Amino acid sequence: MNTTITLPARARAQLAAEGIRVVRGGRTVLRDVNMSVSPGARWGVVGENGRGKTTLLHVLSGALVPDEGTVKCVGTFGIAEQAMSAGGDATVGEAVDLELADARAALQAFDEAVQAMTEGRPGADDAYTSALDAAEALDAWDADRRVDLALEALGAVTDRGRRLSELSVGQRYRVRLACLLGAEHDFLLLDEPTNHLDAAGLDFLTARLRAHPGGVVVVSHDRALLSAVATTILDLDPSRDGRPAVYGDGFAGYRQGREAELRRWEEEYERRRGEHARLTRDLSEARNRLVTGWRPDKGTGKHQRATRAPALVRAVHRRRDDLERHAVTAPEPPRRFSMPDLPSRPGATLLAADRVQVASRLPHEVSVALESGARLVVTGPNGSGKSTLLAVLAGLLPPTRGTVRRAPDTRVRLLAQESPQADGRRAHEVFAAHIGRLTTTGALAEAEAVPLSALGLLSSADAGRPVSELSMGQQRRLDLAMALAARPHVLLLDEPTNHLSIALVDELTDALQATKAAVVLATHDRRLLRDTATWPTLPLVGPGR
Repeated sequence: MNTTITLPARARAQLAAEGIRVVRGGRTVLRDVNMSVSPGARWGVVGENGRGKTTLLHVLSGALVPDEGTVKCVGTFGIAEQAMSAGGDATVGEAVDLELADARAALQAFDEAVQAMTEGRPGADDAYTSALDAAEALDAWDADRRVDLALEALGAVTDRGRRLSELSVGQRYRVRLACLLGAEHDFLLLDEPTNHLDAAGLDFLTARLRAHPGGVVVVSHDRALLSAVATTILDLDPSRDGRPAVYGDGFAGYRQGREAELRRWEEEYERRRGEHARLTRDLSEARNRLVTGWRPDKGTGKHQRATRAPALVRAVHRRRDDLERHAVTAPEPPRRFSMPDLPSRPGATLLAADRVQVASRLPHEVSVALESGARLVVTGPNGSGKSTLLAVLAGLLPPTRGTVRRAPDTRVRLLAQESPQADGRRAHEVFAAHIGRLTTTGALAEAEAVPLSALGLLSSADAGRPVSELSMGQQRRLDLAMALAARPHVLLLDEPTNHLSIALVDELTDALQATKAAVVLATHDRRLLRDTATWPTLPLVGPGR
């Protein structure tokens, strides 16, 4: 057998990135990124949407060559991106085989070596020793069991004959994640791994990452995961020197360090700005003296002012130029989310579902009645029908049994888990077309329309980019903007924290607590569940329970 088997490096493993810079479309996405990941280290990568977090994982994996800098990797790695391709006719089993290819090859080599020893072939002893060492290094005999365990624990499809194209985005992601956890690579590169996991899956993932003997680099908005797992945080948001910051002491150290850094940055900027303003006034006064008092008095020293004033101007110029060369830039003002005023109708039942079911998707009868200001958290494992129930309430899916009643002129809007397929239009064009449809159909009065810029969800630069070029987080921000722009009486949110930055999640949570609209929330986000612990809950159970 001539198949090359890649063995894990274990204690010798090392993943290092130095001076990474990536430019896309004339825009610097990453600059001066440095990190060193060793066995046992668990890095969390944070930053606002569009800061290059996913791009960094592509650089670390070798899928993207940076414009500057180097990446060196000793050992094996696996990467789980935010979405997994359906892969044509590929099956779950083929996805497992692909990830366990080295373990499969090692077991085949071992079987061939055993056969060679049985037949007494020359060199069989050495081949057997080598094959045994490789199989043991990969723990190849236990690989399938590890994957099966992960598939079960993550709530993934365990039927290896199922086609990936038949699975949802979330189901495919869970299959991919289970394969990586079962393969036991030296390094795990994970992009938003909690987006499609229920409570049991989150607990399993957290435990496995904490116990992983190799290195972990995880891009995540999940505050609970980062708090429990990360030992080091790489912050890609702007800093005083324009470079990414690294914080030790885990997520708590990052939150404290980032706050202190911003405070020092703002204080230094204000001090420099005040000094600059003073020098500008001094310069203006010196110029005024030159204009109004250029001619000296008669007598001794008649040229004194004429020689001193230009010298003063030159000195002030030099000081101001020096300040400009060493100026501290203003902290980039964070885009503050601004929730529009959502309408209310006190005393009226806006939306009611009576004993609704959807065949094979919402197995148990569910009844819901919502008034203005109502709050409801829908919980349950994957497959229990949370997304289905929200689609029924939104009028996007008819129930197989039961009825849904909506009060006249009640606006209901759903923020779905996944963004729609992007076309070639720019974000502001998509938003404008959405507002146009709402006003043309009479669903929204023109006076109620809110501009995209007023929501604080996308910068003007990002709003001018094609949606297909936006990050998944930025597309998610656009989805949220469009849902809120409809000014709904009832707001339905399906895993609203998926792909969103930590800062925006905090702001959105505060806004949901205060809005007058009815809010229905389906989420597995453990921190968000704690923040909404006082809300009524509707627990759903999975099929067969």
